[in-house]
Amino acid sequence: MSENRLRDVYEAIADPTRRRLIRLLAESEEMPLHELTAQFPMGRTAVSKHLTILKEAGLVHDRKVGRETRFRLNPSPLREVQDWVAFYRKFWTMNMLRLNQLLEEEEE
Repeated sequence: MSENRLRDVYEAIADPTRRRLIRLLAESEEMPLHELTAQFPMGRTAVSKHLTILKEAGLVHDRKVGRETRFRLNPSPLREVQDWVAFYRKFWTMNMLRLNQLLEEEEE
């Protein structure tokens, strides 16, 4: 885990609400808390707690604009997840190719 991150990125993306927040932030440059809260059947405090976890994992940055807090996605930590998934994608592709070869050999 990166030294500037307080929380593991895998832990942060494990929750469906946080994954949805990431998706919403990926679809816009920046969103204020009240707009994000409007997308969920929970209160502002609950959404803020999820955003704090994403922020601790380095996935979200925030800034104050007057009395409003705006959030934006920092996708860099997701590279770690992408690399992990890519390794297993290759692993399963190779195993499926081997299985296919074995099945073809049995048919002959």
